[in-house]
Amino acid sequence: MPSYLNALGLLCALGEGKQAVADALFAGDASGMRAEPGWVSERDLTVGAVRGELPALPSGMSQPPSRNNQLLLAAALQIEPQIRAAIARYGAERVAVVLGTSTSGIDEASQSIASYIHEGELPAHYHYAQQELGAPASFLADWLGLCGPVYSISTACTSSARALLSAHRLLQQGICDVVLCGGVDSLCRLTLNGFSALEAISAERCNPFSVNRHGINIGEGAALFVMSREPSAIAFFGGGASSDAHHISAPEPSGVGAQAAMRKALASAGVSAEDIDYLNLHGTATTHNDAMESQATAAVFPHGVACSSSKPLTGHTLGAAGALEAAFCWLSLSPYNRDNLLPPHLWDGQADPAAPTLRLVTPGQTLQRTAGRRLMSNSFAFGGSNISLILGDQP
Repeated sequence: MPSYLNALGLLCALGEGKQAVADALFAGDASGMRAEPGWVSERDLTVGAVRGELPALPSGMSQPPSRNNQLLLAAALQIEPQIRAAIARYGAERVAVVLGTSTSGIDEASQSIASYIHEGELPAHYHYAQQELGAPASFLADWLGLCGPVYSISTACTSSARALLSAHRLLQQGICDVVLCGGVDSLCRLTLNGFSALEAISAERCNPFSVNRHGINIGEGAALFVMSREPSAIAFFGGGASSDAHHISAPEPSGVGAQAAMRKALASAGVSAEDIDYLNLHGTATTHNDAMESQATAAVFPHGVACSSSKPLTGHTLGAAGALEAAFCWLSLSPYNRDNLLPPHLWDGQADPAAPTLRLVTPGQTLQRTAGRRLMSNSFAFGGSNISLILGDQP
């Protein structure tokens, strides 16, 4: 039985709000990806930052301030009327919050610790709770006065995809009636320096599935859904999860875990590979991820499937990526996609001869059907965590 994605708020390097993001997404507009100094020593990096002013956090909140919470609030404010209506209808105790994140307020905490090292004391505004991974979910529940289940998931780059899958299960089990679910992550020097130390980051815009690929870009953003059992236009049919635990940071080369997640997602949704109209690839543009995902995709979709990576448009938003890319699938199915387009794959067109050929989406390519569509989104993470989700038109 599906759940339904009744409302969506989002912002990222593509813009803020559903129409702005949809317009840039389907046009393949990568102008939000810009080279900036200061994130790591002695080099500029291309990052997908959210530009413009973010909303101030409400006064009197128990949660310490962070850019992460501001990004989350900006997404929530876009759909506040729908959220408030759900609370009024079902009660605060029947509305849950499940979010994915990997940074939380660690950037602000890092700055405070640097101040302690240099000046001998922590700033007055520092609080340890600022960097807790549960902080975003607690902030949202505090702001809305909710008392249903509230928790965050942090499984690296599958965090918010897993949050959507967890939200679906809460609804199917009758534990709550509505779940505010999604993900949020902010640009963070600690994260960027970590990926730089792994030699996994590209100074130029990333180039997924190219023979010339040489690393990821990092981005930031937030995507927040209202998920319920109340039917609406776009359904969440479920997903599949696996953990191959091959290596702390490298994926299992043959893609066995990724294949398992995709096959479980198909079984959960009650569809076959031939029923999938589009696949949003994890597509980080690292050597190992793209090689593995190419193998896994070719195995699950032997007859091919239209697919693309959106990371050249947004950067890899880490803990927010699963929800943000599910949001791109949501937009693809929605009236905000005026011309029934697919998200194009931006790259140099130089395929890797060592990898299976994928049917990468070209600019202007459209969804072949206008009803009964099913879209899949993949997220893979350190430690062998794999999630695949399926969204589609209301059955």
